[in-house]
Amino acid sequence: MIFLKKQFGPNDVEVLGHEPLFEGFFRMEKYRYRHKQYQGGWSPVIEREIFERGNAVGVLLYDPKLDRFVMIEQCRPGALKDKHSPWLLEIVAGMVEKGEDPHEVAHREALEESHCTINKLFEMPGYWVSPGGTTEYVDLFLGLVDSSNLVDYAGLDDEHEDIKVLAVTRQEMLQLLANGGISNAMALIAIQWFLLNEQQLDLADNCSQGK
Repeated sequence: MIFLKKQFGPNDVEVLGHEPLFEGFFRMEKYRYRHKQYQGGWSPVIEREIFERGNAVGVLLYDPKLDRFVMIEQCRPGALKDKHSPWLLEIVAGMVEKGEDPHEVAHREALEESHCTINKLFEMPGYWVSPGGTTEYVDLFLGLVDSSNLVDYAGLDDEHEDIKVLAVTRQEMLQLLANGGISNAMALIAIQWFLLNEQQLDLADNCSQGK
């Protein structure tokens, strides 16, 4: 994996303090910090309100035998102003609880949100969701599954999940990418990474369990 060498690192930021602003389903905190500057010296003290979202996992489910993707659809409160529909076409995803391994979360969320068992799991590059305002980081995975007996609906009642499970062919996926039918970053990043890298992956054997 290739990374550009960066001039600064974690030791070049000084956190002067932070205070809680709100705690409910999510949490907000105000940070005071300063950092070294490219042309020398330190920045002024900066204050920012940060959305403490936590870490998440996203899993693109793919059936190599049928050459199709397992996607989910559900209503999202952050997309209530979407001019088409707040029901978004997404990949399986979930939050990482304290002490959990992202690989374990990938397997769990696939079962909960699609009733699919992941037979083989590949790591994708992760990403910061919106680092100017939130701490959320997403670990992305590709999960190979058998989609021959998909359920129609999934989700946990105690988490108020009402999820539709869909099988999407490769051609349908390409059309969705072209016409804006997928409008959330997690799904777009995962699908495009898969299409760029699938030739380098061993997708022939999806029968053995593993991380």
